[in-house]
Amino acid sequence: MILSLSPPMAASFCGWTLQPPSLSNFRRPPVRSSFIRASSSSSTSSNGNLPIKKSFPGEPEADVVVIGSGIGGLCCGALLARYNQDVLVLESHDLPGGAAHSFEIKGYKFDSGPSLFSGLQSRGPQANPLAQVLDALGESLPCAKYDSWMVYLPEGDFLSRIGPTDFFKDLEKYAGPNAVKEWEKLLGAILPLSSAAMALPPLSIRGDLGVLSTAAARYAPSLLKSFIKMGPQGALGATKLLRPFLEIVDSLELKDPFIRNWIDLLAFLLAGVKSDGILSAEMIYMFAEWYKPGCTLEYPIDGSGAVVEALVRGLEKFGGRLSLKSHVENIVIENGKAVGVKLRDGQFVRARKAVVSNASMWDTLKLLPPGALPDSYVTGVNTTPQCESFMHLHLGFDAKEQGIADDLEIHHIVVNDWDRGVDADQNVVLISVPSVLSPNLAPPGKHVLHAYMPGTEPFSLWEGLDRRSAEYKDLKSQRSEVMWKAVERALGPGFKREKCEVSLVGTPLTHQRFLRRNRGTYGPAIEAGKGTFPGHSTPIPQLMCCGDSTFPGIGVPAVAASGAIVANSLVTVSKHSELLDAIGL
Repeated sequence: MILSLSPPMAASFCGWTLQPPSLSNFRRPPVRSSFIRASSSSSTSSNGNLPIKKSFPGEPEADVVVIGSGIGGLCCGALLARYNQDVLVLESHDLPGGAAHSFEIKGYKFDSGPSLFSGLQSRGPQANPLAQVLDALGESLPCAKYDSWMVYLPEGDFLSRIGPTDFFKDLEKYAGPNAVKEWEKLLGAILPLSSAAMALPPLSIRGDLGVLSTAAARYAPSLLKSFIKMGPQGALGATKLLRPFLEIVDSLELKDPFIRNWIDLLAFLLAGVKSDGILSAEMIYMFAEWYKPGCTLEYPIDGSGAVVEALVRGLEKFGGRLSLKSHVENIVIENGKAVGVKLRDGQFVRARKAVVSNASMWDTLKLLPPGALPDSYVTGVNTTPQCESFMHLHLGFDAKEQGIADDLEIHHIVVNDWDRGVDADQNVVLISVPSVLSPNLAPPGKHVLHAYMPGTEPFSLWEGLDRRSAEYKDLKSQRSEVMWKAVERALGPGFKREKCEVSLVGTPLTHQRFLRRNRGTYGPAIEAGKGTFPGHSTPIPQLMCCGDSTFPGIGVPAVAASGAIVANSLVTVSKHSELLDAIGL
């Protein structure tokens, strides 16, 4: 959702079906000019001052062709380049980053996706997967640190602080002593399990039996140590890591309505589902990150676009290439194998070893010729449930003119009605004002704001509408009103929407159009205990997938891990082990 926490690889690995490798033993390509945009050479990317050229970058071939420059695709491509492979990343948009790209209007630099990060500057086995990838690339990501966020709940408005003690004060005031006791009981039961949930570094995972060397054997001692430390009862509790978190909540007989609602909200922010649909391992890792002494949240100094810039720099540093406005029309299959892609302009780009799709499972399916996949596989994709889409509100405004307080928080979360559920449409609004910590994202004295309703907006309300029609404009006005009201609640009575210098409303059709997402979806709606995210290989040799349609799932850390897993799977175990040694894992 909005969180960028590290997913628990130990628990996920335990329930993962290994896939045979597609490739190995790539050769090192010659270094070529890399970041290319097929538009005017006079403009620059709003993700940074990256060079733009008119021609296609180098020869129209590579060892590995990656479709899409989302976080997963960039992590995959950059790591493959780090492994000395010839990589070409093709992006349909005129900006890299996928759902994490940033854009600039009138001097305001907007995030389009994730805004709440944690663990970006961490290092070592328990680090965020994205941090581990950046470490492997030798790239740093300066961040501002903070430890609080505003919440607006039916019970009242308060500043919620992370850490082991401050939240107890909020519970005492807004929920009462029984809620405090139940929260203490919950933390006492799950925090000892965190060592098992965090035992395997995400970068050690690969999609073949080589994982027995790079992960299982390499980290067996630390995993065994964590189980011994937990004792028999804790080890027994660790068996629940792959079950829905609600089962732990129920087993502890937690009854307080506020506690159960708060747990649902945290699960929703982390994975877009309530506690009955999220893996216990994910929640336990989040609790360990948020409720330990000295913990902080982080925000990249230059916004989410800085994450994209860092990955692009890493890709280029090791000779990888990125071509923007290079729309892949279809994946080319010869003799049953993926051998390259055909672009919209007719250009054929050959993949000597593999094609990796960072598109969603539904959009990848559209790129393949009829009959290329078994009917059972196609049916499985088409029947996978989808999360709903998004509504976005991007605002740029003068802080002084709008009477904005100097101590404004960066993040605000509004829950209108617990009874409807945190996953109900028009109910939960997330607000980010990143210029609070990164003033360079807006002109002097001004703020940039992104409000959104994540994965709860029904696509069916918008399907078939003409974006130029009065009906569409009226629906935009109606469905964005709840975001406007949330912003007014967060910013105070001095804020006037008509005084905003920039005001943009995004809809599911915006998501579908600009991110090329089937039905504008947030991703697969796969609930813990009811299904698992697909692996990375496909029935077509030399075609692999990464991103939020694959293991370990949705969210920045998860898609970074998926890209890394695919990259690791496409090289030998020895090369993979050498990389782990080089970054101290």
